[in-house]
Amino acid sequence: MSSSIQVAAVQFPVAIGDIETNLLQAERALRQLREKGVRLAVLPEMWSSGYDYPRLEQLAEQTPQVTGVLERLTAELDMVVVGSLPEKDRDRLFNTAFVHDRGREAGRYRKLHLFSPMQEDRYLSAGDRTLVTDTSAGRLGLAICYDLRFPELFRKLALEGAELICLPAQWPSPRQELWQTLLRARAIENQCFLIAANNCGTLGKLRFFGMSQILSPRGEILAEGGTRAEAPNALADRADMAAYRQEIPAWQDRRPEIYGRLDGFRQGS
Repeated sequence: MSSSIQVAAVQFPVAIGDIETNLLQAERALRQLREKGVRLAVLPEMWSSGYDYPRLEQLAEQTPQVTGVLERLTAELDMVVVGSLPEKDRDRLFNTAFVHDRGREAGRYRKLHLFSPMQEDRYLSAGDRTLVTDTSAGRLGLAICYDLRFPELFRKLALEGAELICLPAQWPSPRQELWQTLLRARAIENQCFLIAANNCGTLGKLRFFGMSQILSPRGEILAEGGTRAEAPNALADRADMAAYRQEIPAWQDRRPEIYGRLDGFRQGS
């Protein structure tokens, strides 16, 4: 496997509840990216349906058909594709990021942190485990949208060997400054690549600003989207990541024996 790989973050206006339209948008973008040599692409959060809460269970029942399309498409295009979809498991619904690697499912991650201000915790169940998985594009770590505010998750993914962390999102205005700051922080503090794909367009009262990004282990923005449908792409060089970790040996200089477990913190202490 080459140390460098072309990666992309795909953003498009997710059509609420319209799986057919969203599939067409995703497929068109992926085919265009493959012509540019892209091997790993990240799609937005809940990209097949959006947060259509009244019909979410019905839409989740169609997710196996959506993933079947992605399996066939990634096999045809020789690509790895990551994106979050509504998933039904018995009587529970999850916001789940699927990893499709050249025709096979390489893993799935259920969103750990549900965004209560948008009532996500009312309609969906939270996941209970992290995911780092080996693919033909490298060792990937997974997170979804609101997870970005929880650095412990990203550190765990990095400690488990994630070289590229993929983040599907629906991050709305007016919080784009936080989006940019947190993405840079997560990349810098973990010295790994970060590929973040955001929604764009308007959904009811919410406006999504796009600005999908690919960041280097130094926190450099290698590629960034605007506010409309597009797919910024860039070269991610794992050899460069390894060299930078030697140049700034933050991993060697960690003091985990001092930090201990961090879950004993209590607000106001």
